[in-house]
Formats: sequence, structure tokens, C-alpha cells
Amino acid sequence: MSVLQMQRISICAMKKDRKAILKDLQGFGAIEIETSKAGGDGLTKMDTLEDRQKFEKRISVLEQALDVLQEKTPEKTSMFSSLEGKKLVEQDEYSKVVADYVRILEAAGELIAFRKKQSEALAETVRLQTQKEILRPWLALDIPMSFEGTKAARVFIGSIGSVLNQDEIAGQIAEYAPDLSAADIEIVSKDKDQTCLTVVCLREEADRMEEALRAAGFAKPVNVPSGIPAEEIQKIEERLDDIRQEIHKITGEIIKKSDERSSFKLLSDYYRMKVQRYEALSEMPQTKQTFVLSGYIPAKLAGKISGYLNEKYSLFVEVKDLEEEEEAPVLLENGKAAGSVEGVLASFGLPAKGEMDPTKIMFIFYVVLFGMMLSDAAYGLIVSVACFVLLKKYPRMSESMSKSLRMFMYCGISTLVWGILFGGYFGDVVDVVSGVFFGHEVSIPALWFIPLNDPMRLLIFSMLLGMIHLFTGLGIKGYMCIRDKRYLDFFCDVVLWYLLLIGLILMLLPSSLFYSISQMTIVFPPALQTLSKGLAIIGAVGILLMSGRSSKNPGLRIALGAYDLYNITGWLSDVLSYSRLLALGLATGVIASVVNQMGSMAGKGIFGAIVFIIVFIIGHVFNLAINLLGAYVHTNRLQYVEFFGKFYEGGGREFHPLRADTKYVDIKEETK
Repeated sequence: MSVLQMQRISICAMKKDRKAILKDLQGFGAIEIETSKAGGDGLTKMDTLEDRQKFEKRISVLEQALDVLQEKTPEKTSMFSSLEGKKLVEQDEYSKVVADYVRILEAAGELIAFRKKQSEALAETVRLQTQKEILRPWLALDIPMSFEGTKAARVFIGSIGSVLNQDEIAGQIAEYAPDLSAADIEIVSKDKDQTCLTVVCLREEADRMEEALRAAGFAKPVNVPSGIPAEEIQKIEERLDDIRQEIHKITGEIIKKSDERSSFKLLSDYYRMKVQRYEALSEMPQTKQTFVLSGYIPAKLAGKISGYLNEKYSLFVEVKDLEEEEEAPVLLENGKAAGSVEGVLASFGLPAKGEMDPTKIMFIFYVVLFGMMLSDAAYGLIVSVACFVLLKKYPRMSESMSKSLRMFMYCGISTLVWGILFGGYFGDVVDVVSGVFFGHEVSIPALWFIPLNDPMRLLIFSMLLGMIHLFTGLGIKGYMCIRDKRYLDFFCDVVLWYLLLIGLILMLLPSSLFYSISQMTIVFPPALQTLSKGLAIIGAVGILLMSGRSSKNPGLRIALGAYDLYNITGWLSDVLSYSRLLALGLATGVIASVVNQMGSMAGKGIFGAIVFIIVFIIGHVFNLAINLLGAYVHTNRLQYVEFFGKFYEGGGREFHPLRADTKYVDIKEETK
């Protein structure tokens, strides 16, 4: 229905024009290059790896420069920035940036160099701060840390990993070296982890003193400056001040280049497009003078593009239909309304070769089922209006985001309609507010019925809607059989199932089982009762005999037919799955009503009104969010499992044309 017909386009042109032609084709964004059928003797392919690596390196430089700017001078964005889409840039502005690429790349390199300097300065800051912390316990020491004594005396400077006083230290030294004649011990500082001290002894007793100190847990400081601690800390402070000024100066230089941000983005996208073109270039067979390009193109665009190329270049263009065995990529076109659910279909799988695109039919059921699950008029109004406003305010948002919002807008409209039919407006808020705050209960009557008051009625309707949905899926399968002239398959796999299912339904309706569920008494005339049994028997016997028709073995054929007939339980399961329409519809209404009752518990008056407003906002935001998610998930499930299970497999390959796949901007192309 909506899968665009693909054709193969083949182009043979002069080699000197290949880059210009690729640039134009990239601007059209309508040809997927596929050169498997364009080979031949004397044709070679160009190695563009080196050029691509060069462009990718430049992209990396520009991206790093943008990261530097984002770190030091973040770009101001709104909370809806993700909806704004890419900025549209005029061709003149784009051309100026490309022409000035040398200066822009140099500016990007300078920013990267600035960040490197800042990183080095910060690393030095950490190192100096560490040295400062190491020296802090030694501030009271008035000799250099590297001082080891005089000709007559030996000085030990270090620490013991415990808190000791002077007498305790002297005692430990005496214990390990009792024959020492003299020693002077001075505690410089102490804290909970260590005791810093200096020890002076005679030069000839230095070795024994060192052994005694080591036995007591003494250790010399490491990685500290050799000068007097107070003077060294002063030098560190001065150096830290210099580094701070240097970092501040570098930050200022970075901020000065913030005006280059847009140029970096434009040039980055320019090289990104060049990489894409050079990738395509590497796939094209060529000779010394010519090149060949082949690929897929939508049939409706083939004439326009081939005409443009013939007018601008000296080349040969051939457009022809695809061969029977060739499987083309899939491109869907369903208009704005039905196209809004193409993302849902793509998540399952695009139509495979020979399959029908079910998007337009699926759209109708999707919107109806979604609205029935959410089923509150106020919620529907909020969702539809919010999506409509966002679509109008941000016309340049991405295509996928636009489709999603448009889908939820239509689902919101459906929810509004179902809410009016079921009388749900923030649950029963009108009844609660009028009764609690105004003393006179007012209700907005449902145009159809209130599900909370008559859930079985909604259950019956949900299953009826489910049968219509499933029968439609089976009908699509029948359409494809007739389209492909598989008339026997149409009769055996579609007609017989219709006969069986319709017969069973007609037999169920006047039964006591149906009455116990629906409280509805249905009486059919004897002729219709006989007809229903006949339809069911014909369908069952036909399925039993014909489902295994591919087998020539009679026993195996009957076994396959019996197995297929057992699938009637699958139909029952599928129909029961639509009871989720009842469950989610009731959940929305029940939670909304509970929120309203909770909010009204404080009574009337100013305090009661304030409490009600707070509970109302928080409760209904939560209810809308959770049930919006639930409706989305379960509507998808009904499409994927129940509906698609009757006729659709998917597995088609998405159409990937050569196009300007940019990250930051869209270039306004000249009219072709």
C-alpha cells in the first residue's frame, strides 16, 4: 500500500566530475549506493582510507575544541533544546566557513593546546598542594630538611608512626642502643598519626643511633623539598598564585574564542559529509577516465534526478525496474497522520518483499485502542494540546521526534473522545469538587456509559473490538493471497478460518455462558443456529483436511491439520488479551478517583482547597504519566502479538540513501 516502488539507477560519467556528482546526490538524499551489479573487467575501486582518516582527525580536533568551550563557557540551552532540531544555515554562511577552514582548524588547535596547558597546570597544583601538606607538620623546623649535621654531630630528621613524648622516645632509643653517650631529641610536631622529631648525636655514634631509631619505627620524609619548611611553603604559595593567574589567563583566552563555536560546528559537519562522500567514492568502480555508480532510487524521484544530472553533466543515466529476485530496501510513505506510527512498525520490522505495509490500517486501530486504554477526556486534552503546541513551536525537530509527538497528539484526541463517551474528566473531579466545596454535587453525564459502573459491558465491547482487529489482520492475509494469485491458500488459510470462527461465535452468543458474562439474552432462529453449526463444522473439517496440504502422506497431512486446528486456542488467547482495554481503562479511572478522594479529605475552606490542589496536581501528574506509559506499551503489544501475528512477519531492510547526515546543522541547499 505505502511501500515506495524502488528502481535501480546506474550512472556512467567522467571521473573528473565524480566528487561534484556525489555532492549533488548527497544533497538529494534519495539514492542508496549499491555497486554489486556495476563491476566489470578493467574497473577498479579507489582507496579513500587515508583521506577519510584525515577528515576524521579534523573532526576529532573540532569536537575536542567544542568540548573545551562547553567546559569553560557552556552553551545556554532551554529544557526543550532536544526538540529544537538542527539549525538551518544559509549556503553563503556555510561556504565562508569552509573557505576559512585553515584559520578555524588553527583556532581549534589553540583551544586544545590551552586545555593541555590547563591540565598540566592543574596537575602541578595537585603536586604542590601535596608537598605543602607534607611540609605542614615541619613548619617549626628552622633548619633545612636536607641538613644532616656538622663534622662533629649528626642530625636525623624524620617521624615515628605513633604519638610519643620526648621521654618515651629517649627510652626506646636507650633500649635499643644503651651505650650511646649523648643524644638530643626535639619534637617538632605531633598529631594522631605520627610524631615529627629531630635527633642530634655524635658523628661517631651515628650508625648505632640510626639503627636504634629504625628499630623504634623512625622514617625519614620522602619527596619533600630540601630547604627550610617555612621558606619552602612560602615558595609553594607563590608558585600556586602564579599557576592560578596562568589558569585564569588561559580561561580568558578560551572564552575569547567562544565566538568560534558555530564555525567549529559547521566545519565539523562539512568534514562529516566529506567522510560520507569518500566512503561512497571507495565503493564506485572506475577507469582512468570514467566511473560507474549504481544503486536504488524511489521510482517517483528517478525522473527528476536523472533529468537534473543529464542537464548539468556529460554522463549516461539508466533507470530500470528491479529484477525479480532482487530485494530492494524499504521506504515508507503514509502521509502525516498514518506516518506518525511508522516508528512503531519499524520497531517490529519493515515489510519484507511481497508483504503489504499495514501502517494505515494499524494507525486507525492504534489510536482507537490507545484512547480506550487511557480514556479520560482531561488527560486526552492535555496530551493532544501539549503535543500540538510543541509541533508548532519547534518545526525543525528531528523526523523521528516529530512522528512520535504527532502520534501522541492523535492518541490524545482519541483519549478525549473516549473520555467524553465514558464521562471521565480527571476521574470524577467535577462530582467531588461540586459536592465538597459547593455543597451540591454536579455530574457531567457520560455520552455512552461509565465503565466503573458497568465493567462487564466494557469487557464485552473490548472483546468485540478485539475480534474486529483480529479479523482485519486475517483479512489482510487474504488480500495478499488474492493479490499474489494464491487462491487455494486464500480459501484454506483464510476462508476456512472465517467459517470456523464465525460459526463458533454465532454458537456462543445465545449460550448460557455468554449470558452469565454479559447478562444479555440473545435468541437466534433455528435456521441461524443450524447455519452456525454448519459453518463451524465446515471450517473445522476443511482446516483438518487442508492445512497439511503440502504433504502427500495422508497421515501426516491429517496430523498437520489437527495441529493447525488446535490453534483455535490461540485465537481464544488473543481475544482474551483485549481484556487489557478494560483493565487499563478502569485503572485510569480508579486511580484518578482515589486521588480526588484523597485531596478532598481535608474538607472545604481555604486549607482544604490548598490541600486539594496540591494532591490533585501531584496525583494526576503521576496517574497520567504511568497510564500513558501503560497505554503505549500495551497498545504496541496488541499490534505486535495479536494483529501482526495473523499476517505480518517483517524483516525488510531500511532504505539508507547517501545524504548529508550532519550532527549540528542543516545546510540550506540551492533549489535544484
